[in-house]
Amino acid sequence: MTASITPERPSAAEGQRGRPLIVTEDEELLDDLLRLCAAAGAEPEVAHGALTRRGSWEAAPLILVGDDSAARLCGDRARREGVLLIGRDLDDHGIWRRAVALGADNVAFLPDAETWLVDRIADVAEGVGRQALTIGVIGGRGGAGASTLACALAVTAARSGRRTMLIDGDPLGGGLDVLLGGEGAQGLRWPAFAESRGRVAGSALEESLPELHALRVLSWDRGDSVVIPSSAMRAVLAAARRRGGVVVVDLPRRVDDAAAEALAQIDLGLLVVPAELRAVAAAHRVASTVGMVLRDLRAVVRGPCGPELGDEEIAGLLGLPLAGQLPPEPGLADAFEGGEPPGGSPRGPLGRFCAEFWARALADEGGVTA
Repeated sequence: MTASITPERPSAAEGQRGRPLIVTEDEELLDDLLRLCAAAGAEPEVAHGALTRRGSWEAAPLILVGDDSAARLCGDRARREGVLLIGRDLDDHGIWRRAVALGADNVAFLPDAETWLVDRIADVAEGVGRQALTIGVIGGRGGAGASTLACALAVTAARSGRRTMLIDGDPLGGGLDVLLGGEGAQGLRWPAFAESRGRVAGSALEESLPELHALRVLSWDRGDSVVIPSSAMRAVLAAARRRGGVVVVDLPRRVDDAAAEALAQIDLGLLVVPAELRAVAAAHRVASTVGMVLRDLRAVVRGPCGPELGDEEIAGLLGLPLAGQLPPEPGLADAFEGGEPPGGSPRGPLGRFCAEFWARALADEGGVTA
């Protein structure tokens, strides 16, 4: 159980890596806090009764104060953000007075608040700052080119120097690593994460995935089909977003539990629609389903468009804002055979579309750090 003493606000050390500080003389509590730090991948500094290093109180990004030490520290240390008071007795109402006197942000009671506390410690260990801008790409019908656009968006973002992760959310798509020419690359695929629960460390996820064209790719392997539970999708996508930069997700047209979880974490969705009447009819059904979960869904019309069915008309028929028209790119198949990924040429129609898209999207976000 946890409770807030002060309004939620960013820590002064938000976005910076550092060692949490534990202050307690209770050996049993210390053992528990060390165990939770280990689970979060953090190596804490420990002060037994007194702060042994000058400036440790001011410098630590997170301070875990045992209730046994609260009274001694009250009035003795400068008030600051990122202080948590850790107790065990839910019936001890005096802990709230001690928390206020200490200037604690929250009171956490063990063992009830262990999961919450591990998350807070892990944020410090990972240096969590601004979350990644997350883009989902969906085909209005089969063969619309959604996977190609998802790869091109990721390749373009990585080429600009941004931290980029590409996640294949479509188990029937054949694997985005194939489109990037990296089906033999070393690294983990989705089956390795099928049993993920709770929190996945963002740094560990990034380091475990294949690196192709300066971006990290989570794709499917060529083995038997594996069902990814919504809990695994939630944990993996949240870890990817905590790393910052941009995340691109290739989504299936069928919205199952895992896809719904992915949609819930996406900032902006792109529905790829060929400029054909039948494709528009199919895309309308996809848009109506996806739109129930994803608030910001926009149409990308894949041309060429005729005089009677232009890009704005297609977006209007779908009831969606127009994200842009994607003109045809001659020689795309030949480029793929030659080892060039989608969007690999910044001067091609696909590369130019993606560069213009990121310029607008990142400007709307106020910029996303690499």
